[in-house]
Amino acid sequence: MADRPIWLIGCGNMAGAMLAGWLRAGEDPNRFHVLDPGGPTLPDGVGQSDSPPVAGFGEAIVQLGFKPHMLADIGPTLRPHIGAETIVMSILAGVELATLNAAFPEAGQIVRVMPNTPVARCKGALGLIAENPDDSRAQLVAGLMDQLGVAEWIADEALFDVVTALSGSGPAFLFRFIDALAQGGIALGLEPEQSQRLAMATVQGSAELAAESTEDPGVLADRVASPGGSTRSGLDILDAEDALLKLVRLTLDAATKRNQEMAAEARS
Repeated sequence: MADRPIWLIGCGNMAGAMLAGWLRAGEDPNRFHVLDPGGPTLPDGVGQSDSPPVAGFGEAIVQLGFKPHMLADIGPTLRPHIGAETIVMSILAGVELATLNAAFPEAGQIVRVMPNTPVARCKGALGLIAENPDDSRAQLVAGLMDQLGVAEWIADEALFDVVTALSGSGPAFLFRFIDALAQGGIALGLEPEQSQRLAMATVQGSAELAAESTEDPGVLADRVASPGGSTRSGLDILDAEDALLKLVRLTLDAATKRNQEMAAEARS
């Protein structure tokens, strides 16, 4: 059933970004129903409920989009409404398939998804994992994710924490870099607003160029840098003793370890 209704259990920043992306991609707002006690402002046509449907979710896709630690409280209230025809899709960081299976043993299919906020523009990067990704219901979820950007199946759940750090948290790290680039220009004399505009346009254009190129980003960087030129002088700072590489590895490692800690907390 390609047009299964989609219930969003929680519609905060990430789930809201996904909803915006689906509507941007042309999905019918009437397909979506939100269950969120916070009463978020929703686009026209999107349904809002205070409780699960009395008859159960049936063939709906039920997306879990609340704080991971809330699963212990919210899971039991949802469980009676989730049956063999229901697809559960979780964007709960750190909550593993085994934990989800224990919480919703009657679910017909459970898929973990790790999106990032650019899904709102259908430019996201998403990781997916399921016990049987070839199942038609898992493929239905994959089709929904394809509308939001680049969706990748992850074979080993142990690597899902890395995907969460790389693409899930990645936008925040890139936003910090854009800000640092702008702040560097400001420190050297540019007006703040002008420096921010230039930094933003530089990153946006470079990302699009890299996405469209068949060459490795490292090669593209070297092509911008002429021997003895100003770009090479700047790259020499970033490349010295692998300074940038080490910083990024430490950043991803810290985020990955926190994801692993949350997974352990969800299991306990």
